[in-house]
Amino acid sequence: MEKQNKEWKDKFLLLYSEFDNYKKRTNKEKLELLSTASEKVILELLPIVDDFERAIAANEKVENIQVVKDGFNLIYNKLCQMLKRMDVQEIAALGEDFNTDYHEAITHFTAQKEEDQRKGIDVTQKGYKLTDKVSR
Repeated sequence: MEKQNKEWKDKFLLLYSEFDNYKKRTNKEKLELLSTASEKVILELLPIVDDFERAIAANEKVENIQVVKDGFNLIYNKLCQMLKRMDVQEIAALGEDFNTDYHEAITHFTAQKEEDQRKGIDVTQKGYKLTDKVSR
């Protein structure tokens, strides 16, 4: 009986040690994943920051305002494409049925038409979701 008890105790200690090592390893992997995830976002943003810096420098000498507008639109489109690559999607609100899972009301207005009731009529701040999780 004592021999069997010792065997069980040894097996338990071995299993406990393996599980403890597993927990430590997975926690370390989670921390590494978080740090590399933010690094990916930063590396995606750096070319856009470079574009903004070039645009600011170029705008000092520009007299045609349309050139400035076009430059900002190009940079904005580049940022939107980056967000799309990162699975960030804008949540449609304007003219959409109000959905408390995605929208937040800041005030109420009386609708002019019956079909406009419970619809978004203005957007103060756009909402976004990362994959299927609402971020803002």
